[in-house]
Amino acid sequence: MKDTQPYGTYAPTGLVARIAAHTQTLPEGSWRGRRTAMLLRRIAISMLRGKPLDVERYGARMRLHPYDNNCEKKVLFTPQFFDPEERVILKARMPQNGVFLDIGANIGAYALFVGAFAGPRAKILAVEPQPAVFDKLIYNIGQNPYGTIKAVACAVADKAGELTLFIDARNQGESSVKIVGTNQGAEIKVPAVTLLGLCQSEGISQIDAVKLDVEGAEDLILEPFLREAPKSLLPKLLIVENGTEQWHIDLPALLEGYGYRRLAATRLNLMFERD
Repeated sequence: MKDTQPYGTYAPTGLVARIAAHTQTLPEGSWRGRRTAMLLRRIAISMLRGKPLDVERYGARMRLHPYDNNCEKKVLFTPQFFDPEERVILKARMPQNGVFLDIGANIGAYALFVGAFAGPRAKILAVEPQPAVFDKLIYNIGQNPYGTIKAVACAVADKAGELTLFIDARNQGESSVKIVGTNQGAEIKVPAVTLLGLCQSEGISQIDAVKLDVEGAEDLILEPFLREAPKSLLPKLLIVENGTEQWHIDLPALLEGYGYRRLAATRLNLMFERD
C-alpha cells in the first residue's frame, strides 16, 4: 500500500528521538559502539510499534520503516555505519551533473546521497524490483527537490523478460534472482532487463558510477554487459557488493581484463575504477 501521509507525520519524539540521536554519535570502528547501537535500536523499534520515522539522512529526507529491512535500520539509527568508505570515494569521484546508476536501490540511500550533491543536471537511476520496497523508494524520492532521480521498477539480470525474485520476509532488502541467505520460501515474478538494455532505453551513453547490490547476482549482470557494451559506456567507478561465494566466475579478474583496477575492499563491497 502506497504511503499518503505527509512527510513529518512521523517525526521522532521523546525517548525514540533521543536514542536515534545518540546512536548516530557512536564510533563506526568500535565493537562496543556497534553493540550499544544494536541494543538501543531494539529498544526504540519496540517503542515505535510498527510506525515509521521521518528523518534526514545524507542530506535527504527519508521515511524509514526499521522492521523488515536491515538497510532501513542502519540508515535510521547508525547512518555513519552505512558504507562510509564507499560514500567518501563516490563523492570524490562523482562529477557534477554526472550519471549514476543505483542497481538494487532498496529505499534509495545511495541514490538520495548522490542526488544531494550531484548537481541539477545529474541523471540518477534508482532500480528496485521488490514492489513493497519500491513504494518506499518512490516516497523517499518524492520528499526531495532534486528532480534528478528516476525510479525504475524492474530487476536487472543477464537477459530481459520475466524472472523469479526470491525475497527474505525478515529482510526485504535481500532480494535476488538467486536463492541466497534464508529467502528460499518467498518468490514473486518481476520484469527484468539487461544492464545494456536499461542504458539504451534510458538514453544513457556514458556512466560515471554504478552501485550494484543484487545479492550475489552481480556476475550475471556484469559479464554480458562488459562483453556487449561499447567501451564508451563502461562506468568509470563500480561499487559492487562482494558476492564472491555466490559468483560463478572470477569477477575481479574479469573486470581487470576490461581495464579496471581495484580501489578498495570494505566489509561488504569491492570498488573498482577504470581510467
